[in-house]
Amino acid sequence: MQEQILPNIVRQHVEQAAFFWAQRDMLAAQEPPDKKVIAGIDRRLEANLDALRIAGPAVWPFLIAAYEDFPEKGELFLYGWVAIEQRDGGRILEAVELGRTREDEARGLVGALAWHEAKAIGPLVRRWIASKDEFKRYLAVSACLDHGVDPKDLLTRLIRDPDMRVRAASLRLVGKLKRADLAREVVAALESRDEPVRLWSAWALAELGYAVQARPVLQKQVLANGPDALTALRAMVKIGPDKDVRAFMGGLLKSPDTAPLAVRGAGMLGDRTVLNWLIHQMRSPALAVAAGGALLELFPEARDADLLTLDPAEIGQAFEDYFGDFGPNVPVADRVMTWASAAALLG
Repeated sequence: MQEQILPNIVRQHVEQAAFFWAQRDMLAAQEPPDKKVIAGIDRRLEANLDALRIAGPAVWPFLIAAYEDFPEKGELFLYGWVAIEQRDGGRILEAVELGRTREDEARGLVGALAWHEAKAIGPLVRRWIASKDEFKRYLAVSACLDHGVDPKDLLTRLIRDPDMRVRAASLRLVGKLKRADLAREVVAALESRDEPVRLWSAWALAELGYAVQARPVLQKQVLANGPDALTALRAMVKIGPDKDVRAFMGGLLKSPDTAPLAVRGAGMLGDRTVLNWLIHQMRSPALAVAAGGALLELFPEARDADLLTLDPAEIGQAFEDYFGDFGPNVPVADRVMTWASAAALLG
């Protein structure tokens, strides 16, 4: 078999698979994610993974070289995915050690566990979830989270785990599984010194219906305007009541630091009558990205209408000054107005 391997072709599949997974991971993290585009990338990724399945063990020199040349999350995903696919215990341990040293929560390795079916990784997860190695416990809980698997009685211990990452991931799992029997433990986690633990305990309580306990912590998370502010705001919108959420967003609008959160939050409310107001926010460089996200959440059909641009200069000097030569995908207010008027959406 190895004599039939074409090195340039295998190398190309390795590079493309790593690229596609990194791309889909980035797109999945967007608010809101474009599920149609992600599905297309998934198909291309799977086609490249099929080629690597065919290559078999001969793929390893290319995987190792790829990670040495470009040690990023896509390459780690591929390293871990192939190791698990081939049930190669030594390579799996190598992938674990590569993930252990990363500062991105080992996104690639967690992604490899998520991409495989639950039954394929079950033996690994069962060993790792009770391991003395905190990183392996983190990987195991993350796998349970992605696959929606309930570790049953072990979850009680995991939300008290000495490792902060394990506790945070376990609390997310409690919320996802709706484990109301652990509500008291989750409430206790609100007092943690670690911000991720406080966030996910509040989020889990919101999922479990304990709005009174969750709301103050979620509000603090939003006002702190950290990387998980939108997650906290979405949880607040879910638990309501609507009147209180709108009043809170009104307060956010008063500060330039938190105004984008309020604009983005408008899309979470499900009220399509705010479109005219959103178009007005799109004319401000500081609020345009948030307004675009709200637009796409309220009107998914807008994705196919060519309403956004990656060229800030196309919108005007103020946008070019704010974003530089290459900005994020920004809505063009005049295009949105024309589109909305033609579709009779402005009312």
